[in-house]
Amino acid sequence: MADYSAALDKKVLHKYQDLTQSDDDTVQCMYVWIDGTGEGLRCKTRTLPSEPKTIKEIPMWNYDGSSTYQAEGSNSDMFIVPCAMFRDPFRRGRNKLVLCEVFKYDMRPAETNFRKSCKAVMERAKESQPWFAFEQEYILLAQDSHPLGWPKMGYPGPQGAYYCAVGANKVFGRDIVEAHYRACLYAGIKIAGTNSEGMPAEWEYQIGPLEGIAAGDHLWMARFLMHRIAEDFGVVVTLDPKPVAGDWSGAGGHCNYSTNVMREQGGLKHIEEAIGKLRTRHKEHIKVYDPQDGKDNLKRLTGDRETSLYDEFSSGVADRYASVRIPRQVFKDGRGYLEDRRPSSNCDPYRVTEAVARTTILDDWP
Repeated sequence: MADYSAALDKKVLHKYQDLTQSDDDTVQCMYVWIDGTGEGLRCKTRTLPSEPKTIKEIPMWNYDGSSTYQAEGSNSDMFIVPCAMFRDPFRRGRNKLVLCEVFKYDMRPAETNFRKSCKAVMERAKESQPWFAFEQEYILLAQDSHPLGWPKMGYPGPQGAYYCAVGANKVFGRDIVEAHYRACLYAGIKIAGTNSEGMPAEWEYQIGPLEGIAAGDHLWMARFLMHRIAEDFGVVVTLDPKPVAGDWSGAGGHCNYSTNVMREQGGLKHIEEAIGKLRTRHKEHIKVYDPQDGKDNLKRLTGDRETSLYDEFSSGVADRYASVRIPRQVFKDGRGYLEDRRPSSNCDPYRVTEAVARTTILDDWP
């Protein structure tokens, strides 16, 4: 972009990326992890002597936690333990992207490592075969933090023309969206689709359905790819649930959810039972549905722009103002899934899926 002072000529980079790797079996593995904010992603690369075939073949590593809001400089080493592996769409070939859990010096999970407890819950709930799918909304920003394509002075036209739109005066940043879609497919991330959203420069992609812990793994890596691809374009991605004040849509991370009995004939009864359980734990869910213990969602869940009210639980068929929605087709079929519309765009999917499983399957909140 013209106002991106750190832009480099990608043609020069391609000259080196086209170099073949040495004749031996060495590969590059980029380790990716969640930092101390619970939102930011970090990464660094390591050479391995051969292509790993399973996650167990990738060694544990470490990094300086004092530079990621996770440790003091006097005891700064944090451990990263590989937990999911994907193909690398940037380096391609046999190279890998490696999602990791973070542990402290004594191997206790870091404060923002919610994967460990989520995995334990999913193991206990596995007989119910919980499936999750996320609708990840996000906004593209220029380097000055102004929404991409918006007038520098003032605002674009009111909402209504931008959702699932086409045309240079209605959608901004489609090249990034298309690049991300293809990169996810290449990497092996289960991306289901994408569309422009109600506010100009706002987009959405869908991840899943995936069973158990895999939903969180795929969403976190999809987020990493989005940030990394936007970097190539000199654009910033924000997951702020309400990046623009006023009469503009916020951004959510809606969670679609089902169990084996919900997907079977007569499953609507089980969907309604699950909604009843979610109603009784509304406050607990709101607290874990954004990384600020509910404070981020205060800006978004106002009852306007297809959101529910922050402090009230509601449900309905095809109701996008409800906390939890039963899609019309699900109601018609009598089976399927529910959509929890409360999670924020910057939610941690491990916390969301753990909460849903605890409430609807295990009924054992700590």
